[in-house]
This record gives sequence, structure tokens and C-alpha cells, in this order.
Amino acid sequence: MYKKARLHFKKADPQLYALAQKHDIPDILPSKTIYEDIIWTIVGQQLSGKAGDTIYGRFELLFPKKKITPKGVLKLTEAKMRSAGLSGAKVRAIRNLSEMIESGNLDLKTLATKTDDEVMNDLTKVTGIGPWTAEMVLMFSLGRTDIFSKGDLILKRQIMKIYGLKDEKKIDAIIQAWSPWKTYAAKVLWRSKDEGGSKKNKI
Repeated sequence: MYKKARLHFKKADPQLYALAQKHDIPDILPSKTIYEDIIWTIVGQQLSGKAGDTIYGRFELLFPKKKITPKGVLKLTEAKMRSAGLSGAKVRAIRNLSEMIESGNLDLKTLATKTDDEVMNDLTKVTGIGPWTAEMVLMFSLGRTDIFSKGDLILKRQIMKIYGLKDEKKIDAIIQAWSPWKTYAAKVLWRSKDEGGSKKNKI
């Protein structure tokens, strides 16, 4: 799919195409571990990839065989969860996510059959999950190819830098030109910012 995305960029945006030529982006595929992915995304909010991975690794150690489950989460005390390095807000978000799954108010198995807007609506009902987190789930867990997070500061800064913009007026038009491959465009921009990236977010 990345080959198709690059061909589209070649026609629609030569500047992004030139950047895409420098980076080999793996094809976007749906994840089999959506629950864990959502937790990692919550953990990684406003943190570097390295810091997020470290805290997530500590959190995994709180569970037998590192298997994180909703029931397992709800058995943990807040103090135990915070001992892994989680903030109070992230503890509440992870617990609310787990509670909603256990109560049947959120069925992660059905997300793959829903539209992007429906997924956004379902996930943002969870305490602590906003548009950015839901967009990351759409990108990295559900494998949607036409998602772009306008609230991601790194993406915004990269666009401003690459296109020499002094204000944000032209950003929407630039992003729209990348459709239906906006997720790949985002990955190219992230990769151009940091070659290392986080092992978990698949950038």
C-alpha cells in the first residue's frame, strides 16, 4: 500500500513525495492487540516514545506473564498502578476503559466494522481518551489509511517547517491533498522528525 501512497504523493504533492522517497514505511495493518494498544497510547500521551515504552514496560510487569487484561487492571489499586510511573489521570483513563469493556459498554471487537467517526465517538466516551488518542488507535490499531491528527504538534510543526508556512491557514488544504493516504503522510512526517521513533507506535 505504501507504494500506492507514494504514487499518489508524486502526483498530488511533490514535496511530500520527495520526503517519502527517503523513508521506507511498513504497510499499515490492523493490530490483534487493540486493548493493549489503547493502554500504550494512553500511557504515551504527552511523553516521548522512549519514556512511554519505559512506563508501559513497568506496567506490564504488574500482570502475570505481562498479560494485561481488563479484569486484571480492575484488581489493581491506584497506588499499584501509579508505582509504574502512571499519572493519576492516566490511571483513571485505563481503569475507565477497563470498566467500560467489562460492563459491555465498549466492545473493541466491533470497532473494525465501524466508520472512523463511529470509532472516534465510541472511544472518546472513555475518560481520558480525546481525539488524538482515538486517532492513534484508528491509525495504528485499526489500520485506517486516511487518518491525520491535526492536534498532533509534531505533525503540525513538520508541515510548517517543510512547506515554509508562517501561519496555519494553508495546512488543511495541504493535508486534504494527501487523501486517501493521510496516515502514510503522517508516518512520513513523524519519521522525518525522528528516525528512531517508538517501537510500540510502529512509526
